[in-house]
Amino acid sequence: MLKKCSAVCLILLLLLTTLPSLQPDSTASASAAPKNAVFVDKASQSYIPLRFLNGLFGNTAVLNASTKQIEISGENASVLLAVGQASATVNGKGVTLTALPFSGNGTTYVPLSVVSTALGISLKWNKEQGSVTLTSAGEEAVLPVVSGALVKPETSIAVSAKHTYKVGSRSFSVQTVTIPLMHPSVRLDAVLAGNTVGKTEALGSIAKRSGAVAAINGTFFDAYTDGAYKAPYGYIVSGGKMLKNSPGDKRTVFAYDSNLLAELIPGSEFSARYQSGSIEGALQAGPRLLVNGSVSLNVTAEGFKDPKILTGGGARSALGITRDHKLILLTTGGATIPQLAQIMKQAGAYQAMNLDGGASSGLYYSGKYLTTPGRLISNALVVTR
Repeated sequence: MLKKCSAVCLILLLLLTTLPSLQPDSTASASAAPKNAVFVDKASQSYIPLRFLNGLFGNTAVLNASTKQIEISGENASVLLAVGQASATVNGKGVTLTALPFSGNGTTYVPLSVVSTALGISLKWNKEQGSVTLTSAGEEAVLPVVSGALVKPETSIAVSAKHTYKVGSRSFSVQTVTIPLMHPSVRLDAVLAGNTVGKTEALGSIAKRSGAVAAINGTFFDAYTDGAYKAPYGYIVSGGKMLKNSPGDKRTVFAYDSNLLAELIPGSEFSARYQSGSIEGALQAGPRLLVNGSVSLNVTAEGFKDPKILTGGGARSALGITRDHKLILLTTGGATIPQLAQIMKQAGAYQAMNLDGGASSGLYYSGKYLTTPGRLISNALVVTR
C-alpha cells in the first residue's frame, strides 16, 4: 500500500514539474508590487502592464513563464506576443511590432496601441492629471502615465530638503519632503488623531504609530473650542472609506486612487467622484494654489469668507503634485496665501493646495520633525513603506 501511494505521488510530482506555467503575469516583486501605470519610453512608445489587462473589460491576459509567450484575448479578439520579439499575431494575422513587449521592475509590459486597437479599447490622454482613460462598452479605467524611465525599486521613497525661495522682495526658508508616488513601495494614508473623528494628537505620534516615513498636518479643525471634541472640517477618506463626510463644502480636495494617481478635486465635485468608487484616500483643505503650473486663487468660489485669507501671513503647510507624479510636502513661515502659491511653483509643483496652517503647521520625516507644530492636530497625511 505504501509503495503504491509513493508511486502515485511521484507521478503527480513529475506532472507538476513538466506542465507549462500559463498564468496571469505574476513576476512582480514579493516585497512590493509595482504600480499599474502606462509607461511611455524615450521613443514615445506606450506600454501597459500585462497583469492590468487580465480581467479588464472581460479580457484575459496570460504569460507562459517558461516560454515568455503572451496571450491576450477578448470577445472576438486575440493577440499573441512574446517578450522581446517583434513577431506577433493580431486577430489571426501576422504583424511586425515596432514596440516590443518587455519585462521591467518585475512586471511584463505590452504595447498599448496594438492591444487597445485589437480589443476595441479607446484611449483618452489627460494632460492635466498625467493619466490615460481606457474605455470599452461603457466601462472605463484610469491609469497614471510614467514617461522616460520606470521608477526603480531601490530608489528612496522620500527625500527631504531645505530651500530658500524669493517672492518679490522677501525670502522664505522652506522645508520639503518629496515622494515619488509611482515607487513600488510608496503608500499614502489619511490618518485621524486617535483613529477617531474629533480627537487630537501630536503629528509625531500619528506618524510613529502609522510607521510613517513622512507626515504633514491635514485638514482644518475646530482647534479653539473648549470641548474635548475638536471637529475636523472637510472630507477625509482612508482605504476607500469615508471617515468624515462634508456635503456642500466647496474647498479643494487632495485625492488619490489605488495606484496613487493623485489629483486636486473641487469640493463641489468630490461626492460624485467618491461614489464612483475610484477614491482610495482624500483630505480637504484649500484654497487651491496652482492649476497646471500657474498660480490660481479663487477663494470666494471655494467658500472662504475671512477677508484676510489672502493678506494674512503665518506658518503654512501645503502639498503639490508634479507632472511626473511626485508629491511635494512643504512648510514655511510668515507667508501669505499668494506668496505660498509662488513658493509652490518654485518648488516644482504643477498642481498645489494649501493645508491647515498656523500652529497646526508641521512636517515629519525619518523619525523627527523638520517643522514642529505648536499644537495637537486633528489628522494627517502620512507616507508609509
